[in-house]
Amino acid sequence: MKPYALPLPDDYRVDDVLAFHRRDTESVAEEVSAERFRKGVLLDDVPVVLDIALSPSAAHVTVHADAKLSTAAQQQARDAVLNILGLRIDPAPFYTFVKKDKLFAALARKQPGLRIVQSATVFEALTWAIIGQQINLSFAIALRRTFILLAGRQHSSGLWCYPDAHRAAALTIEDLTSRKFSRAKAETILRLAALITNGELQLAPADDNSIDQISAALLAVKGIGPWTVNYGLLRGYGHADCSLHGDVAVRAALQTLLGEDVKPDMKRTEEILARYSPHRTMAAAHLWASLHPRD
Repeated sequence: MKPYALPLPDDYRVDDVLAFHRRDTESVAEEVSAERFRKGVLLDDVPVVLDIALSPSAAHVTVHADAKLSTAAQQQARDAVLNILGLRIDPAPFYTFVKKDKLFAALARKQPGLRIVQSATVFEALTWAIIGQQINLSFAIALRRTFILLAGRQHSSGLWCYPDAHRAAALTIEDLTSRKFSRAKAETILRLAALITNGELQLAPADDNSIDQISAALLAVKGIGPWTVNYGLLRGYGHADCSLHGDVAVRAALQTLLGEDVKPDMKRTEEILARYSPHRTMAAAHLWASLHPRD
């Protein structure tokens, strides 16, 4: 693929994007500097590094592949770039929607240009959701790193590429449980990978495979619940109307926003967020960001 440039919005928050990809300080699959980051991903089992230099007005993209990419894989690379740059969901409709809202108007004004940064692929988003659920962030990042080193492939540059379902399915339960994965997490990841690999679970949206159908199919997988599905839709598909009412951080931020002494329960949180459909993803993003305001 030839290098190309993507124009960036005037209010693009470069620091948010770099911070998201800088979470793993050991940088096995991502390398981040002040205005550039490199991300390793497997596309059709080809190790690929997405090399992105960020200027105030554009993202300059170079795709380094260790073998020739098919037309489909080239499109996957372009899609992955949009994902990891947070360019899937336009925040403008949400700002218009809450412009006079008593709960979110002031919060949205404090955080102009906020966007949802995604994982490179849907499989990465789903496995990250499974890995990270109900454990602290530092432990989740360590498990994610282990998963990459176990099932990923190393690019010729030395950067590791996040596993795809085919390579993950080749692992055993013991490969993961012997490296601090709970048995439940290990079984769910391998079950998901096997279903994708053998074609029983189709994750690509199509006329006969809507987001609602994909959600239902994921919920039918043992070990995957509503929170994992919604997080996967958010980070994997850039779906604009995910309800993160089961997320503890969302509920904590909503408590502060409401000025109440206790966190709202999941039912009440779901009811509150429902008012912001079809923009619930951006509502959750603003609640998350409110817990860590920019200086």
